[in-house]
Amino acid sequence: MNREMTKNSSGFTLVELMVSFFIGLIILGATVKLFKSGVDASVLVSQRAELQQSSRAAINLITKDISMAGAGLPSGGIQLPSGGAATFSRYACDQAGTCYVPTHLYPTGNFMYGIIPGPNNGVQNGVLIPATGQNADSITVAYLDYAFPLSQYTCVVTSASTIAMTAPVPAPNPPLPAINAAGVGLQAGDLVMVVGGNIATAVGEVTTVTNAVITFAAADPLNFNNTAGDPVIGNLAYIFNRSVAPPAGQGNCTATRLLAVTYFLQVPVNGQAPRLMRQVNGLTPVPVADDIIGMTVSYDLFNDTTGLNNSAQRDPLSIAGVSPNQIRKINVAVRAQSLSQDGSKAQSMQLATSISARNMSFKNRYQ
Repeated sequence: MNREMTKNSSGFTLVELMVSFFIGLIILGATVKLFKSGVDASVLVSQRAELQQSSRAAINLITKDISMAGAGLPSGGIQLPSGGAATFSRYACDQAGTCYVPTHLYPTGNFMYGIIPGPNNGVQNGVLIPATGQNADSITVAYLDYAFPLSQYTCVVTSASTIAMTAPVPAPNPPLPAINAAGVGLQAGDLVMVVGGNIATAVGEVTTVTNAVITFAAADPLNFNNTAGDPVIGNLAYIFNRSVAPPAGQGNCTATRLLAVTYFLQVPVNGQAPRLMRQVNGLTPVPVADDIIGMTVSYDLFNDTTGLNNSAQRDPLSIAGVSPNQIRKINVAVRAQSLSQDGSKAQSMQLATSISARNMSFKNRYQ
């Protein structure tokens, strides 16, 4: 009898299968880890770019305004309504009466400086910033707006609360825009500096404006207009009482739009990240940079009397013998924080710069 020979089929043993499965898990884990590292790196780079964009946008805009601080203002600043029944004027407030920084009255006897420091006065409603548990600084700068040619109109003070504006003769080419031109002209809440009445200066808040008349009615939201007359100084009535009627076709005053710009932080109530706000005159503030969680402003001052430097001062108004007129350099630091990823990861960065306002003399403290 012939015996049939059987041949077993080749295959993997259980040990071999388990080893192969284990090696596959190692390779898969390494691949997943490598992929996650790439995603994390991409997120990191994106966050960093977004942080830089927000921080630089904030710094660039602040630098532009600070560099103009004091431009066109009388030497030393402007005395706002004072005397009689006059009360303090306000800044960083809108037409609805909402004020966006806790302290919003002009300092030292109602005086408008080119720069008004705001130490620990930089968060709307005075709340603390959730990401840091701290406050922030605000800064307010004032300068004349020569981009809008209001000063080229013929200005006549017609009452204690109105000025008439007419285009010059002969008319320039190209023609001047209307004083109430949409988008660029005056509107309610704007500030106008008026000079007249034997070189007296007043600042008024526009309450209504047509193509020929600007009205500065009493009880304006920023409290600049006081029509009570003497002995109040710094109001339009003071100029009106000292002006004489000009010859036909001529003026007895000069009017220029003035910008009072305040930077502060807002913490939205709907859970959004804090943001940097820019508020002009009596208008509604607008956001200029998102995810800003801190702003610190300090000032280098030079005491013209003693010849000494006061460097990196947060509150120049508290230093005896100096005033904001002696600010020589402004140091601004803005901190941004990225949005969290998966509720746990976020990064922050800080950009800082120093600005010498072009209308304030600069002294190098290292010399």
